[in-house]
Parts: sequence; C-alpha cells; structure tokens
Amino acid sequence: MADNCCEGGADIMILACSGGSNVGQLSNQAAIELTQEGFGKVFCLAGIGGQLSGFVQPARDVPVMVAVDGCPVGCAKAILENAQVPLKHYMMITEEGIEKNKNFNLERADIEQVKSAIRRMVSENGPVEAVPTTGGGSCTKC
Repeated sequence: MADNCCEGGADIMILACSGGSNVGQLSNQAAIELTQEGFGKVFCLAGIGGQLSGFVQPARDVPVMVAVDGCPVGCAKAILENAQVPLKHYMMITEEGIEKNKNFNLERADIEQVKSAIRRMVSENGPVEAVPTTGGGSCTKC
C-alpha cells in the first residue's frame, strides 16, 4: 500500500464511524487493525465532513472505499452524501448482528467479525468505479 492515500492502484480506503457506542468504536478499531494488517488504509472521515478538498477529492477518486457505520443513524453515510462522495461499499455493524450499547470494553470476537465482514465485502464486490469529478483539490497524507 502506498504511503500517500491519493496514489492510484488497488488501495482500499476505509472510512469508519467513531461514534459514542460500542458499534462506533468497533468500526474504528476494525479500521485501525485492518490498516495495521495491510488491508486498506483508514482515512479521515472528519476531514470529509469538514469539506476539506484534500480529503474530499481523494475520497471521490479512490477505486475501493468501504464506509462503515455502527448503527442505523448512519453518520458516515450522511457525511459522504453531504460531501457528494459516491458511496461504494457500505456496511452497518448492527446489521451484522452486533447490538448497540455503551459498553466500550470491546470483545475480540466482535472486532474479528467486523474485520471479516469488511474483507468479505471487498472481495465479493471488488473495485467500484468512481464517479468522475472535476477539479483537483490538494492531496494530503492521511
């Protein structure tokens, strides 16, 4: 994987909810661990939400993106829609059978389940064509 999130290739951008519940934190932890394992790279969802071009444009252009929300509130999905970033691969942790609560003592089995679901989604669906956009925007390191 390239050190620069904006370089081409088969890079996988992971955008994770980091909400105030177990499922939000599971999303974040899974994204961190997948990045550490070399499967994709966690990217700054807050930068996209802030409409920063160095974050929005790379999210529009990346060939493989996975957005992970913890629950039906759908914050990650809403951020991408508001920034006009095409939703490519999307999962919601509560749809994986993990119940939302306020227990921040994450279970290893739940983290592994989320990581497996993300890996499976990408392997089954592969790259999704990005909608062409105009303008460059500056590129920043993640």
